[in-house]
Amino acid sequence: MTQKLLFVCLGNICRSPAAEGVFLHLIKTRGLEDQFVVDSAGTGGWHVGNPADRRMQAAANRRGIELPSRARQISLDDLTTFDLVLTMDDDNLSAVGGLAREAGARATASIEPMLRYAQNFSETEVPDPYYGGEAGFEHVLDLLEDACSNLLDELSQAN
Repeated sequence: MTQKLLFVCLGNICRSPAAEGVFLHLIKTRGLEDQFVVDSAGTGGWHVGNPADRRMQAAANRRGIELPSRARQISLDDLTTFDLVLTMDDDNLSAVGGLAREAGARATASIEPMLRYAQNFSETEVPDPYYGGEAGFEHVLDLLEDACSNLLDELSQAN
């Protein structure tokens, strides 16, 4: 059974495309591409159509991770299409929860904070690196590699 995952942040140019890229890299490494559909979206629409932030792409590329997505805004349909929606911070969680309430019974996706799956870090939110320096992008990738690896372990065991 194919599992459908959507990673969500604010603008869909830093954190959620990085989470998507990390997860895609992990499923490719483990030979599980046929078991997952993976995408990312933002709660806002400012960057629709743009690739991931060049600084995030550079940080990911240094780790051998590609970020193939183009920014898009989350829609009500996503809450019926995807099985699991993973949010990067509390504001994203609140915004997606609001969409789910608007969708009502049609919203069948589970909505969870991304760092619920992190084991090596105590943070509960993936910080937005947009206004910071290079170290912020590296830290986001550290968090996401930890959380995505544990998420994949958990989802793989469920199959």
